[in-house]
Amino acid sequence: MKFNINKEKIAAWAVHGVTGSGAVLGLLAIIAIINNDAVGAFLWLGLALLIDGIDGTLARKVDVSKLTPNIDGTILDSVVDYLNYVIIPSLMIYWFQMVPAGFELIIPSAIMLSSLYTFANLKMKTEDYYFRGFPAVWNIVVLYFFILGTNEYINTSIILICIIITYIPIKFVHPLRVKELRNLTIFFTIIWSATTLKLVITPTSKIFMVDSAIIFLLWILTSIYFAAICLERSFKKN
Repeated sequence: MKFNINKEKIAAWAVHGVTGSGAVLGLLAIIAIINNDAVGAFLWLGLALLIDGIDGTLARKVDVSKLTPNIDGTILDSVVDYLNYVIIPSLMIYWFQMVPAGFELIIPSAIMLSSLYTFANLKMKTEDYYFRGFPAVWNIVVLYFFILGTNEYINTSIILICIIITYIPIKFVHPLRVKELRNLTIFFTIIWSATTLKLVITPTSKIFMVDSAIIFLLWILTSIYFAAICLERSFKKN
């Protein structure tokens, strides 16, 4: 008996599997948090972020919507993203006491509620693939809290600002899909990712040693680049 193997369908399901693996990585991040391993949690979330950065490109290349019409890849991606970008960072804020006492449940709850608007917003992205309003990347926000060691009051202020700009049409760059300055943005994304990895695994006490200080400076410069391109595009007249 001869079986017909549809390699295109297998590839499409494999892409969905890649997207879904982000949920497993999220589970591993939760386990790390429960074990008070913040570094481990960030490493799992970083791997999930990498997968989220490439699975969309793979899905479009394979054309999963055509080959697996009963599976909505966008919804699958959103479910995984809400876990890794919202729920887990909210848990980290609570678990690692990143906000003042008495606000451990209030702030994470506000994050989760405001992020529902982001994920349900049909106009979350502009025609040129910028995000419209803060795109609920709380994993990145919490990462900055961790690396910079900011106090709980600064953290709370930044979180509230991010919640507010969720509803303001400020543009945030998608590092892979925005065509404007794409090559330069990808270059800075790679530098940011590499320096972030180094800083996450470097003990805080050693960050300002010469070699780590250079890494830290590069990380800050790449962060400034992303902030500048978002602000410039937000106020640019079309």
